[in-house]
Amino acid sequence: MTDRKQPMAEANRISSMLNMVLGANRFPVKVDEVALEYSRQCFADSPVDKVHGEDLDGMEGMLATNKTRSKWLIVYNSSVRSEGRKRFTIAHEFGHYILHRHGQDRFQCGDDDIETGDGNDRDIETEADKFASTLLMPLDDFRKQVDGQPVSFDLLGHCAERYGVSLTAAALRWTEIAEKRAVLVASRDDHLLWSKSNQAAFKSGAYFATRKNTIELPQDALAHSNNLLDVGAQTQSTRAQTWFPREPASMPLTEMTRVAGQYDYSLTLLLMPDAEWQRPQHDDGEPEEDTFDRFIRNGQHPVR
Repeated sequence: MTDRKQPMAEANRISSMLNMVLGANRFPVKVDEVALEYSRQCFADSPVDKVHGEDLDGMEGMLATNKTRSKWLIVYNSSVRSEGRKRFTIAHEFGHYILHRHGQDRFQCGDDDIETGDGNDRDIETEADKFASTLLMPLDDFRKQVDGQPVSFDLLGHCAERYGVSLTAAALRWTEIAEKRAVLVASRDDHLLWSKSNQAAFKSGAYFATRKNTIELPQDALAHSNNLLDVGAQTQSTRAQTWFPREPASMPLTEMTRVAGQYDYSLTLLLMPDAEWQRPQHDDGEPEEDTFDRFIRNGQHPVR
């Protein structure tokens, strides 16, 4: 039985090899070339033989093998305008190849047809995204870009440009290393699409769960249609209770909002100081679930 591979460990192994060959200043990653060359060198009996774009209907990308499992093909949706999104899709499918190819012959990833594994302790779409994020934005280099600087969408835009990814992907990566509580929210038509809380925020109860209910943006939120201006990024200081009613009345919150480029949604970054730990729990007692992970399992990939 094949040992279960860890997404970030596998991506870091490839990154170390790229550093040795190309040096540390090697970004953005030419992920199509990496997929071809790495698989040929390490898995010569069953490599990725081709990476190309097609006008895919209802899919972002696909990984498939031939009948003899001697060759693999990565396809990305060529109709997507964002080069960063295409790059992430290729990296995601390469992640399926590295992590999951022994389990199935075809992976179709998109809004309507996503292979999601068992959805319990292991979700292959989440794992493929972790692999892609780590490969495209290695944590050691990412820290060098942001350490000692206050977060802003300009800073995150610099990271997005360096790594050739979307602003959303760079923002999600930043939340992973944020020292304080941070929540990234995507919204459209005054409603949340998904949110991602870092560990500190999640443990304190600062999260959004949309398992049963559609969540509206607060009326005072910068991303609300009554307040959103088409002038780039906006920032305001407000009370945490505006977004999280259970927060103390004295808890401050910094809110940053920006329309996410070519995508039809707004990004909002919520920043708060540390808080006492609270057990995340629905009012109805159901197990907690990060709404970003649920968004991914429902077949949508905002980071691409």
